[in-house]
Amino acid sequence: MVALTADRNTPRREGLDYSDPVAANVTIFAGALVMLNASGNATPGTAATGQIARGVAVEKVQNGATAGAVQVKTRPGVYRFLNSASADEITRAHIGDECFIVTDSQVALTNGGSTRSVAGRVVQVDAQGVWVQVGISN
Repeated sequence: MVALTADRNTPRREGLDYSDPVAANVTIFAGALVMLNASGNATPGTAATGQIARGVAVEKVQNGATAGAVQVKTRPGVYRFLNSASADEITRAHIGDECFIVTDSQVALTNGGSTRSVAGRVVQVDAQGVWVQVGISN
């Protein structure tokens, strides 16, 4: 363990934009909810466990057979996604709760029987969908 004995210019990052390697054989569309898989590679949001919600894709990228051959720019923040229905529908009563990734454009109230990763926290619910605070910097 090393403690400071003098002032330090500690690097700071705003957490506004990230650039991550894309998983093999993946297309990520601009506006898609992006996850990081167990290898740290970006994939479009899907019902899967063990994924980290990174943010929303700023651009469309298409990667071939080699993971990491291209990068995708993502941005954390508050974004509106489609709401699920029935028992998985998110309501205003769930503001502040976690919600879960169904697809790269839809979220749900539950983890689908432990089959979905966390998308983020519900910030608002309106007639068009669910506003979710997404990204590890938030």
